[in-house]
Amino acid sequence: MRDGSASGDDRPLRGTADRWGGPPRWEDGGVTDTLPPALAAIREDFLALGVADRLQLLLEFSHGLPDLPEEYAARPELLEPVPECQSPIAFFTELVEGDDGVAHVRFLASAPPGAPTSRGFAGILAEGIDGLTPEEVAAVPSDYPLTLGLAEAVSPLRLRGMTALLTRTKRQVAERVAAR
Repeated sequence: MRDGSASGDDRPLRGTADRWGGPPRWEDGGVTDTLPPALAAIREDFLALGVADRLQLLLEFSHGLPDLPEEYAARPELLEPVPECQSPIAFFTELVEGDDGVAHVRFLASAPPGAPTSRGFAGILAEGIDGLTPEEVAAVPSDYPLTLGLAEAVSPLRLRGMTALLTRTKRQVAERVAAR
C-alpha cells in the first residue's frame, strides 16, 4: 500500500478520501461512494490480501455460490445470460416482500463449476446484493468490481464480465420495480 510520503508519491491513499475531500479512490482508479455493508466488507476482505490470496478468496466465493432453486434449475430460460462473461453465466432477480413490508432483492445465478472466476463474481453479488432493497441495489456504484483489487489477478475481459453482471443486475431489478 502506498503511503504517499517519502517516495514523493502524492496520489491519494487507497481507500481514503483524496486530498481535495472527494470520495474514496481505490487502487485501480475507480471512485466508489458508500456501499451496502456486505459489499463494503467483501471489498475490504479482498483489499486486505495480496494478489495471490485475492484469487484464493475469489475461488472461495465460487464455492459459496448457492445452487439454483429447483423452479429455476428446471427452467433455465428464466435466467438472463451475460454474454460479456467469458464463461456461460446466467442470473435472475426477483423482488420478495420482507417481514418489514419492504421489497427486497433475491439474486440467483448459475455458472458451471469449471468456471471459477465467473462463479466467484456471481458469488460476490449473491452475498452482497441478495436481501438489499431495490434502491440499495440501484445505488451500488457501477465501478464496484474494479475496486476489489483484482485487476492484477484476472484479465480485463473477466473484470468486464463482472461489471456487466452488476450492470445487468441493476437494470433487471429496476425493470422488476417498474413492473410492480
